[in-house]
Amino acid sequence: MSLKKTLTIAGSDTSGGAGIQADLKTFQEHGTYGMNALTVIVTMNPDGWSHGIHPIPVETLHSQLETAFSTGVDALKTGMLPTVEIIEMAGKAIADSGLKDVVIDPVMACKGEDEVLFPENVEAMIKHLLPNAKVVTPNLVEAGQLSGMGTLQTVEDLQAAAEKIHAHGAQFVVIKGGKQLKHEKAADLLFDGEKHYLLTAEKTETSYNHGAGCTFAAAITANIANGQSVKDAVLNAKIFVSAAIEHGWKLNEYVGPVMHGAANKFPKPAVDVVEL
Repeated sequence: MSLKKTLTIAGSDTSGGAGIQADLKTFQEHGTYGMNALTVIVTMNPDGWSHGIHPIPVETLHSQLETAFSTGVDALKTGMLPTVEIIEMAGKAIADSGLKDVVIDPVMACKGEDEVLFPENVEAMIKHLLPNAKVVTPNLVEAGQLSGMGTLQTVEDLQAAAEKIHAHGAQFVVIKGGKQLKHEKAADLLFDGEKHYLLTAEKTETSYNHGAGCTFAAAITANIANGQSVKDAVLNAKIFVSAAIEHGWKLNEYVGPVMHGAANKFPKPAVDVVEL
């Protein structure tokens, strides 16, 4: 039996809930063979859980990318790329590989941190990553940055932002609505360049959602690798991450991760898709 090969170019979350740890768990749950190229190590101070960011030397990243791409990658995603130099290297490696099934998750901050990390990276992402993206998956803050619109609050805001982000070169834009979106359900928007689709599920009242964004993007990546259309890949990823959030659990007094295997263990939540 031959498995599809999925690659994550992202950071290590030492607590295990997000980053490459979330990606590899999600790839495994979808029956793909996961690989990683590490860009940064994120640590947490045990007293207060503030984050430490420790980038990997670019020479080491380059060697990792050479190794991974030599295997014949079927689909990949990016996560935290902490410097302009690393963004440029990842973008060039993706472009040189010729791989078309690319999901860009434009991570700009750690969950629990208010400020966007390395704001100068936004322009580098627009220039070097979005033109290579089949799918880009920003959250509300990231979509506000990439679109230049700032704070996004309504579904209409998401539609306008998605069109601006699409103009940067991504084929499909998925904006993760999150808790701050003014909507009665957990809503995400998919824009395919012509039509907008709103994906909704019942909200889960929980703070145990660490890693949800990484998990969603990784599920989309694995679904595409397994031959699904982008629309189906996003829908099934929404089901997968909704279950993961529903069954999130407490790791310690500061954080609770999603349960990455929940969709394969418990009844799947309902997700509605409506064309706007």
